[in-house]
Amino acid sequence: MADQTAKYLVTGASGQLGALVVAELVGKVPAKNVVALVRRPDAAAALEGHGVEVRIGDYDDRASLEQAFQGIDRLLLISASEMGRRAEQHKNAVDAAVAAGVGFLAYTSVLRAETNSIGLAADHRETEAAIRASGLPHAFLRHGWYTENQTASIPPALEHGAYLGAAGDGLFSSATRQDYAEGDVAVLAADTIQSGAIYELAGDESYTMAEFVEVISAAAGKPVAYVNMSEAEFAGALEGAGLPAPIAALLADSDANAAKGALMDESHTLQKLIGRPTTPWAETVRATEKAL
Repeated sequence: MADQTAKYLVTGASGQLGALVVAELVGKVPAKNVVALVRRPDAAAALEGHGVEVRIGDYDDRASLEQAFQGIDRLLLISASEMGRRAEQHKNAVDAAVAAGVGFLAYTSVLRAETNSIGLAADHRETEAAIRASGLPHAFLRHGWYTENQTASIPPALEHGAYLGAAGDGLFSSATRQDYAEGDVAVLAADTIQSGAIYELAGDESYTMAEFVEVISAAAGKPVAYVNMSEAEFAGALEGAGLPAPIAALLADSDANAAKGALMDESHTLQKLIGRPTTPWAETVRATEKAL
């Protein structure tokens, strides 16, 4: 049962995950109780269509966040996207939440943040520590991999007949952004808040990239091979495809650590939160190809 009386705020509300969270939240609580935070006014229109209030705030501007967080009971802090700057930006948000008197903060972290060897985890560990130190009632929503991270590479794989990676036989337990959005809302809007709770969220099914590519090939009716590379080779290939070096390195690191089990989870916590099985990854692959 969702709390119908609390005032909610979702940061990064115009982003791929944030927009889904807002849409899910207004299906559970009155739209007038939902605030969507965006950086630019031009991002407001689509969100206002849900009947929610839109406020402007920037992770780099603590004062703007403190103003935006006024009157908020429950805050979902969706992690920022600027690698290398996220911990500082998140600290601004946490400090602003304390100053504004926010009652509860839920943060989208990464799977097993405390021990995960993946490069992405460092900023999340630092943010989790800042949240604990703040004294705010909180929960950590530790997201695993998004299936959309994998399906984004389907078009070039179909074009070249090869899907590149560095994950070896590592298992991915991915789920869709919609799955994670529903899980986030289940915690954020719960009738009873469990402060300090940690949720390790991932998909029900695990797969290797070779298995993932087999489904791509079958759905397309043409041969596509999984080409496993070293981490350095994969980073170089991504740079050659036009990705900035830091992003290429980050993606290659993620694959290399997935080979060691960094993105596999069998807890089924997400399924329990959303009350249904997570979206089958093969279904997402086929839907992506059908839409091309």
